[in-house]
Amino acid sequence: MKNLKLKSIVMIAFMVSVSNFTYAQHDHSKKDIKHTENKTDQQNYVIGSQVPNELVCMVNDAYMGKPQIPVPVDGKTYYGCCKMCVGTLNEKESARTGIDPYSNKPVDKTEAYIVLMKEEGEVAYFESKENYLKYKNKNK
Repeated sequence: MKNLKLKSIVMIAFMVSVSNFTYAQHDHSKKDIKHTENKTDQQNYVIGSQVPNELVCMVNDAYMGKPQIPVPVDGKTYYGCCKMCVGTLNEKESARTGIDPYSNKPVDKTEAYIVLMKEEGEVAYFESKENYLKYKNKNK
């Protein structure tokens, strides 16, 4: 009987310590996620800023301000904001291609120099930074 009590106490102590460790790990990972999100949120993109691919819904051509859903297609990673966009990026090549406003040439959205064009989040896809600068100077 004494042995059974001792085993029960040891088992309970073990379960409590595992539970506390798991909780601490979970709580820590939440803080890391929050920190990462805040880091992204702290970046102030203004009109004319290059924006990272992963913060753009490439179907809506919109800067979203937070990481989007990665969509791997043919060895390249596109980004969408929802399941519908994921499907569209997988199915329609036209959703994966933008038109450079300066050269009027098609550009793969994963290879584009993406620029925030309007406060509402609209982006444009340029073949290069040089094309964006030429476009900007032409449209002053």
